[in-house]
Amino acid sequence: QVQLVESGGGLVQAGGSLRLSCAASGRTFSNYAMGWFRQGPGNEREFVAAISRSGGSKYYGNSVEGRFTISRDNAKNTVYLQMNSLKPEDTAVYYCAAGIIFPSSTPTDFRSWGQGTQVTVSS
Repeated sequence: QVQLVESGGGLVQAGGSLRLSCAASGRTFSNYAMGWFRQGPGNEREFVAAISRSGGSKYYGNSVEGRFTISRDNAKNTVYLQMNSLKPEDTAVYYCAAGIIFPSSTPTDFRSWGQGTQVTVSS
């Protein structure tokens, strides 16, 4: 399996921006579709965005469409999540995940997960 490590989380005011990164190692990164999920306190894991193996196709959850952008750099084995116009309800632990099914918003379709990075948006 591929190993994943997220970074870039932190505390930001509402309306601000953050960029999350997820570095992959262990297997051929370009063989995997990649996704971002999030889980807030007391909530189930929620789909945020997914990107195809080549990066040519992208898919977003309704709550982030138009504000977040997923991208990947296969030469750097890294996937990114640019988050703009952040809202307090975006506060969560954000996870990146690798899978072979695209498009998918189902956590069980993703085989490898990172440890998560905390994003906190203050009002």
